[in-house]
Amino acid sequence: MWDYTDTVLDHFKNPRNVGKIENPDGVGNVGALACGDALTLMFKLGEDGRITDAKFQTFGCASAIASSSALTEIIKGKTLEEAKKVTNKEISEFLGGLPDQKMHCSVMGQEALDAAIHNYETGETTLHASGDDPVICHCFDVHESEIVSVVRENKLSTVEAVTNFCKAGGACGLCIDDIQAIIDRILSEEQPVEASEERSMTPIQKIKKIEEILEREVRPALKRDGGDLELIDVRGDDVLIAFRGVCAGCSLSSVTRKSLVEAKLREFVLPTLVVVEEKD
Repeated sequence: MWDYTDTVLDHFKNPRNVGKIENPDGVGNVGALACGDALTLMFKLGEDGRITDAKFQTFGCASAIASSSALTEIIKGKTLEEAKKVTNKEISEFLGGLPDQKMHCSVMGQEALDAAIHNYETGETTLHASGDDPVICHCFDVHESEIVSVVRENKLSTVEAVTNFCKAGGACGLCIDDIQAIIDRILSEEQPVEASEERSMTPIQKIKKIEEILEREVRPALKRDGGDLELIDVRGDDVLIAFRGVCAGCSLSSVTRKSLVEAKLREFVLPTLVVVEEKD
């Protein structure tokens, strides 16, 4: 059972502004029924250029309905320039927060708003030009620009977090390496900003922090399935490990190394760390 706030439950049980607008000025369609979530957002502008009405139709869970309802309440009365600044964070905060695994519903609301404004300004019905914005996750039709946006705006550093925010990587898993490459690229671009922070950590402090996170965040998860790991060495940003127990020689060890071990070390220690598996 998800831990929903009272505000989320209120907007789910009593959604505001459900329906259609006759002759809307802008319409945004995002998601797909095949993916489990779909949202249509439409708005009408007044003579003063402000949004006088906003309505939605959605197919999805309680979080999707609540996020869509909250979005319509947030944007009414705003100019288009003001509406363009609305983020998924604002939608989530309006609702008092969403479970991590449901943050993609607030992102879907932001994307629907962007699509509706784009439709008003250009007449186009899609935000994505296939040649310039490739699909990264084909299971959920998530484009590269969407992943870049959620990573930057929400300061994400793991594939798991990206999946929570936009579903990418949450099905067959074939796009996990591509998602990781996008994360790595963005983190490297932002590296100069964090350089002084990284320099303040001595090699000994780095090793101790890595050991702490492995003990707290990683080894308990491995041990539950009969596995374990050993920290072999730390050479610069390379963290050398060896899997033990059932994890040793497992065909999915590369996935565990990336999505669990490296993800946790990047989240809690340094975003530039690379985990390398040493095999006996």
